[in-house]
Amino acid sequence: MVRILILIFLFVFESLFAQDFQGIATYKTNRKVDLNMDDSRMNADMQKQLQEMLKKQFQREYTLNFNGTESVYKELQSLEGPKPASGVRVMIAGSGPSNVLYKNSKEGRYVSKQDMMGKLFLIKDNLEELDWILEDETKTIGAYTCYKATAKRMGQRLRNIRIATDNNEENTDESEEEEITITAWYTPEIPVSNGPGNYWGLPGLILEVGDGDENILCSKIVLNPKKKIEINEPIKGKVVSEQEFEEIMEKKMEEMRDRMSRRGDGDGLRIRIGG
Repeated sequence: MVRILILIFLFVFESLFAQDFQGIATYKTNRKVDLNMDDSRMNADMQKQLQEMLKKQFQREYTLNFNGTESVYKELQSLEGPKPASGVRVMIAGSGPSNVLYKNSKEGRYVSKQDMMGKLFLIKDNLEELDWILEDETKTIGAYTCYKATAKRMGQRLRNIRIATDNNEENTDESEEEEITITAWYTPEIPVSNGPGNYWGLPGLILEVGDGDENILCSKIVLNPKKKIEINEPIKGKVVSEQEFEEIMEKKMEEMRDRMSRRGDGDGLRIRIGG
């Protein structure tokens, strides 16, 4: 029944979404951080401070500029977090205000501009097509009625912590790949197949989505702003596939840790969180 109602709704509102239709959605992210760290070099207070620091690191704000078929998703600003504990350095791979994600739902592809240690990369690949299940459950987000959709995919939870000391000892805690349930809330009142991050493929804009660890929630929407927004596909950077970029990122992180260890940069722990 929900599928029929959505199709009727889309037909009625089709005339509203002409070629010049645009919108700006603002999202805030939160990630659950539950890291099991058994390390004698970190006392209870330091571990607690690290947990809080990591939690704040993942509280970010993004904007999604979109039209009927395209979008640009980028970080607006980083919410202020606590200062790191002495001797602790945190690196979150794949994040930063200079990174841009362009999606084209009509063509089923994306381009992600990533700055990896001063070098620009253009990740060009196909958008992941999730097998969404449309549910009858609804809730209100802001002024919009949203419908629930769920999907499953294989992935890893945030458990890969890498700890290195100045004598180059390393501790690695990596989880195995597991099936993750994704829950999204989309509104047919804005019938564009788009959403935050790499999420898309539903008959309406995704206003909230979570995978159990990370939750992304829309806090503001402006439709057809007076000032026309530009949605430009990134063009500068070395072109790679998603798999190629993952391999490059891993290699760069290894090289960075090696350089820091050789020159004794920092007296305590250095932690890299894989994004």
